[in-house]
Amino acid sequence: MKAKKVFESMSPYKPGKQIEDVKKAYGLNKIVKLASNENPFGYSQQVDQALKASANHFEIYPDGYATELRELLSDELSVDPDQLVFGCGSDEIITMICQVYLEPGTNTIMATPSFSQYKHNALIQGAKVKEIPVINGYHDLQGMLDAIDSYTRIVWLCSPNNPTGCLINDQSLRSFLDQCRSDVLVVVDEAYYEYIISSEAPDTLSLLNQYPNLIILRTFSKAFGLASLRVGYGIANLAISEVLNIARGPFNVTQIAQKAATVAYQDKDFLEQSLRETTKNKVMLMNYFDEMGLTYYDSETNFIFVKLPCSGDALFEYLLTKGFIVRSGEALGHPNGVRITIGAEDDMKVLQAEMKSFLATHVGVE
Repeated sequence: MKAKKVFESMSPYKPGKQIEDVKKAYGLNKIVKLASNENPFGYSQQVDQALKASANHFEIYPDGYATELRELLSDELSVDPDQLVFGCGSDEIITMICQVYLEPGTNTIMATPSFSQYKHNALIQGAKVKEIPVINGYHDLQGMLDAIDSYTRIVWLCSPNNPTGCLINDQSLRSFLDQCRSDVLVVVDEAYYEYIISSEAPDTLSLLNQYPNLIILRTFSKAFGLASLRVGYGIANLAISEVLNIARGPFNVTQIAQKAATVAYQDKDFLEQSLRETTKNKVMLMNYFDEMGLTYYDSETNFIFVKLPCSGDALFEYLLTKGFIVRSGEALGHPNGVRITIGAEDDMKVLQAEMKSFLATHVGVE
């Protein structure tokens, strides 16, 4: 059997360290995972209650139309129900987009560093990938526009960007869409949408009618705390959503995931409390970095990428021994830094103390 030649130069996705593995390796009882931008405050407890009442009849296929969740989001977002596309996480919608729009002879444009799955899926479809380096953590939008040619099919805008956390503001996004060719699909990936607090953030939903080549991606994995259940969605013009729904697997989101997402979305109190705590603890971490003379990217997310006077791997390995898992910049295509998810207040205070000890001992920073 012969796979596509491109697979010879590709590797499977490599997840970060897992909690149980670190416990065993270092003989620790408690591990704080701050590597995957999960919600440290969990998820709405109303989800548990709802699933206890409805988690049965596993012999029956899930609702392939995701009717209840679709109707809720359609009403909340004021969009046509058929403008929505659901996926097993927004990752699957990225896969669908690449399947539908990319093929050999076409190209796609993205920032670097940014979310790895844009490039991964584009290469599988045989497309050429054009990566435009970020500028101080922000997308080089003019550079991306300059890279567009007659073979370009998709431009990926991760906003806020992962791993830098930087947001494309309203004016910049509108200017980009005005200048972008109308036959090029513009994907605005808003996985961290709920964490945005900037007054300059774009109202992307309001742009859909004006720019029919726009699709917005969002997820229940981050702020809603349902990463394990895998629910993401896209919102687009009907011409885009209809073709993506053709590519979508008929039962790609489980019934349990649909129910959990529906309940979690309606629990505004949990979401607001979680966002308040995250913002407070993020400010505390930024103040610590300022005191230590460490620079970091602007972040409109639940994580901060901090630059270091040493390799990210060195701090990553040290923190493992102290019971903390962060994400090394080396693993993200951005050396000499780490990406740290904002955790609970007490855990963040311990993390800061451990970082201070490492920097004083290994780098001479006090």
